Parts: sequence; C-alpha cells; structure tokens
Amino acid sequence: MPELPEVETVRRGLLPVMEGQVIARAQVNRPDLRWPFPLGMADRLTGARVDALRRRSKYILADLSTGETLLVHLGMSGRMLISGAQVGGFHHDHPAPAKHDHVVLDMAGGARVTFNDARRFGAMDLMPTAGAEAHPLLSVLGPEPLGNDFHEDYLAARLRGRATPIKSALLDQHLVAGLGNIYVCEVLFRAGIHPARLARDVTPEEMARLVPLIRAVLAEAIEAGGSSLKDYRQADGELGYFQHRFRVYDREGQPCLTPGCGQVLHRIVQSGRSSFFCPACQR
Repeated sequence: MPELPEVETVRRGLLPVMEGQVIARAQVNRPDLRWPFPLGMADRLTGARVDALRRRSKYILADLSTGETLLVHLGMSGRMLISGAQVGGFHHDHPAPAKHDHVVLDMAGGARVTFNDARRFGAMDLMPTAGAEAHPLLSVLGPEPLGNDFHEDYLAARLRGRATPIKSALLDQHLVAGLGNIYVCEVLFRAGIHPARLARDVTPEEMARLVPLIRAVLAEAIEAGGSSLKDYRQADGELGYFQHRFRVYDREGQPCLTPGCGQVLHRIVQSGRSSFFCPACQR
C-alpha cells in the first residue's frame, strides 16, 4: 500500500494540472471501489474548480469551489495518472480507456486525470470542506510526521509506559499519521532500535533520534519519488526509486550495510507484517 512519501509524490505530480483548474467533465464508471461512491459524484465534480490540493496522512484532498472536498485514497493498487499534458520533460497523450479506469477527470486546461485501480481497494468520497477534519477517516489520525505538532516531547509522552513493540507503536495512525511498514523499518535501523523492543523501553537518547530520523527518511523517499515495489507509479507513470536505497527492508539474508558489521539481516513477523532488521546493529 502506498505510504506517505508515495501519496505526497502523487499529490505534487497532480498539482500543475489540477490546482486552480476546473473539472470540465467527471466520469464515474462504476458505483463503488472499497466503498460506494457518494451519490451524484460525477455531477458534483463537473464544473468545480480545484482551489487547493493537499495531503493528510495517506489521503489526497482536493478542496473545491463548490464548498466540498474530494477525498482520495489509493488503496493497494490505485493510480492517478495524467495524460494530455506536459509532465516533466514528456507529453503524455490520452491513452485508450483501460479496464480498471474507474474515475476520469477531464480538466478544462486539457489534461486528464484517471484513477485506475485493479484491486479496487481505493476509495473516494465528498465532504463539506468546512469541518473536513471531522470526516471519520481523518478525525482519528495523529499529527503529520513532517509537521510542527510532531516532536520529541509529543512522541515521548505518547510512548511512555506502553508495553507495545516500538514497530507497532510507530505504525499506529492514531499516534502519528502516514507512517507505514517500509519507512518504519528503515527508521528503526538508522536509530539502532530493535523492532520488537517495547516502546516504554526506548531510552531518552534514542527518543531524541527518532523524530529527526523519521523526517529524514520521509524526505529522502519523497525526493526519490517514493518506493515502487508492485503497483505504485507516480502521476506521470514513472516508478519511484527509494527502493534502491533500502538498508533493511526486503533484504532478509543479505549482509548489513553498516561498515564492519558482518551480520546478515533478519526478518520477523509482527502483527502480520514483516519487520526487517540487523540483530547486531539494532538492540
């Protein structure tokens, strides 16, 4: 599933063709994805101007001139692809309609944004822009890891006394929004913290390292266009490249990249998810 860096990369790719532009025509080709689409979604989108395109956790939010906000979640395999516009150094012509093109937005400027989702785990919804943060999918989220509300004192207070593995705690979207399995594995390796260590046992010195490392790993991943492992593509159809910088994730049995370590990387399963780590570098 795309994590924060992938969703932020898609949002940035969509900005030039969506923000400030009018949706000349919206086409909805099925009644639902993971959940039913809102009633009359195509009509409610058609003619609306996208005043702002923002991100909250793993959701893209398009604030519309109609006073509504379009919420988009990519799910497992969802892609928002641009055609009919210059994206980076390339012009992408409109492709022939594909089987899993579920929502198509033709922008007044000539660009087309297509939501394609083979597995149909994605989602779209419309809600009033005023009070959008009260939407059930957004109201339960913790602070953004790249925002000012996420800092060492906040994290220490939320982890204090928790008999939960630190890996599981950092994946808790109530605690911090947008972190996923890939990036938490990478952060814990850089911090030298074993993923099974209980959150309450993380030392103040380690806690002080976690927040800047979380920010650094996310920033590096966004700069690289995210991580492409299976279905993820950027808005221009290109792959992300952060997977080439993985130090532990998906490297079970391979040598640790820490100079002089000599250990091979291990994998354990925590709450149904694979955790990759170095048994020598992470304690």
